[in-house]
Amino acid sequence: MTYSKVWLITGAGRGMGVDIAQAGLAAGYRVLATARAAANVIAAVGEHDDLLAVSLDITDTDSIDAAVEAAIDRFGRIDVLVNNAGNFQAGYFEEMSPEQFRAQMETNFFGPLHVTRAVLRVMRGQRSGHIVTITSTAGIVSRGFGSAYGASKFALEGWTESLREEVAQFGIRVTAVEPGFFRTQLLVERSSTLWPALSIDDYADTAATIDGWKSMNGKQSGDPAKLAASLVKILELDDPPPRWVAGADAVRAVKGKGQTLIEQADAHLDLSTGLDHDA
Repeated sequence: MTYSKVWLITGAGRGMGVDIAQAGLAAGYRVLATARAAANVIAAVGEHDDLLAVSLDITDTDSIDAAVEAAIDRFGRIDVLVNNAGNFQAGYFEEMSPEQFRAQMETNFFGPLHVTRAVLRVMRGQRSGHIVTITSTAGIVSRGFGSAYGASKFALEGWTESLREEVAQFGIRVTAVEPGFFRTQLLVERSSTLWPALSIDDYADTAATIDGWKSMNGKQSGDPAKLAASLVKILELDDPPPRWVAGADAVRAVKGKGQTLIEQADAHLDLSTGLDHDA
């Protein structure tokens, strides 16, 4: 590298964001790492000469603008944005209150959009940059008890596909990262995973399903430190991919979904094709 690139990472006070920040620093990058409380970043990531910890709430545009200004004041530029912050609103659709569902979209979908909007102004001026958004395997394959989370991650997937085409003209790249199950504190951290606010008798297995999710904590196959180290390598490629599927479980799920989509497209060709106006 002719200069040390600057990374801005959201959600770096706990979980995968901590590993990503540490991997970026280990690779020689300058890192602005954010969390709702900057002190949480220092406690989790540690002190480093090339680290700037800043408080940032991805649902608060004022705090986002302040964090971007802090990056420019300290480092003069932003080369990589890693949209990592988010949470998990679990539950059956009917048992989730409208407020819960909306809050999931505000955090997981509109939050990254707010941050990206602020950073894009900088990257367009530079005529370079890389927007990285951590979505999820659930952004490709959504399952029961995860309708709100899946909706937010599917929305991110669609947004990144369009954004990629829109900003390529400015020398800005866009990559979506779809992790599988990784061993973070997501399932036990009260601010990271929220359970259904409502209760409907017909969904009698809700309590058991919640216990099943909680029991997975500490047993997830993925190592977040390995993901972070591999992400550094992905972003250093001359031609980084538009999508990086992270984890053997994620690869299996995405390949399976691809095959399922092909089968569904072929299932009723007699009714699906030939729908154009007659000449």
